[in-house]
Amino acid sequence: MIVIRDTELLKGKKLAATIGFFDGVHLGHRFLINELKETAKARNLPSAVITFPEHPRAVLHADYQPKLLNSFDEKLEQLASTGIDYCIVLDFTVELSRLTAQEFITTVLADKLHVEVLLIGYDHRFGHDRKDGFEQYVTYGAACGMDVVKASPYDDGQTAVSSSEIRKLLTECQVEKADKLLTYPYQLRGTIVNGYKVGRKLGFPTANIQVDEPFKIVPGIGVYAVRVYLKGERYKGMLYIGDRPTLNNGSNITLEVNILDFSGDIYNNEITVAFIYYVREDIKFGSLEELKEQLARDRETVNKLLSE
Repeated sequence: MIVIRDTELLKGKKLAATIGFFDGVHLGHRFLINELKETAKARNLPSAVITFPEHPRAVLHADYQPKLLNSFDEKLEQLASTGIDYCIVLDFTVELSRLTAQEFITTVLADKLHVEVLLIGYDHRFGHDRKDGFEQYVTYGAACGMDVVKASPYDDGQTAVSSSEIRKLLTECQVEKADKLLTYPYQLRGTIVNGYKVGRKLGFPTANIQVDEPFKIVPGIGVYAVRVYLKGERYKGMLYIGDRPTLNNGSNITLEVNILDFSGDIYNNEITVAFIYYVREDIKFGSLEELKEQLARDRETVNKLLSE
């Protein structure tokens, strides 16, 4: 996949394209992109996804804090995995938001990006106030030599696949269901920072993670079985998200992972955790000894789950 940020590089090319924010690049997105690839092949055109580096609402409303499934770099990685030819990165601006659907199709898609075939998601709308629909898009496209085609709904609309549904599943700790809709394990990337070091005293040293992308969804509170990617290697991990009720540390939520079969100084290293299974809810234990016993059981469970 070639990432295009300078639209001048597209001069002389005709494209089959689709457009969207594509947060998560989930099952529904991949279904749409596969249909685009088939359409592009039938028309002997390269395929292109047009997307934005920032959430449009975050540009229009300074106080809006999006809840994201991907950082922008992660989104590019997932789009590349679909086998699309081009990813066109279009800066979303206030000026762009004021364009009507007709103006957007004519001045941006046709004139700047040279889109010859536009595949529209079956429930997708764009343009100022989103007042126009598919029939109008077809008319506007025809006026500038663009064929506008409506995409098929995934699974005939029987399966709920959306970025908002996946966010909901993650906040409810249902990572297995979220992973199925994403088609890959949900991940958090970050830097290992200093923590309270209580885990070390209990015999379960943990790496405290400061997530790189502040707007990414952090799954619900609890214990998870995760894959850990560190220094080019993959490990099994037992990850905790919560406020350490047994230690009475207040309301500060921490994200820390005990890496199985690993030892060493890893502070300030980059780390990625991929959520595979939800293990249990957070519990306030009567003593540190009870907590230590539960952690031993958790580690056994995690090791077994990730060995299957």
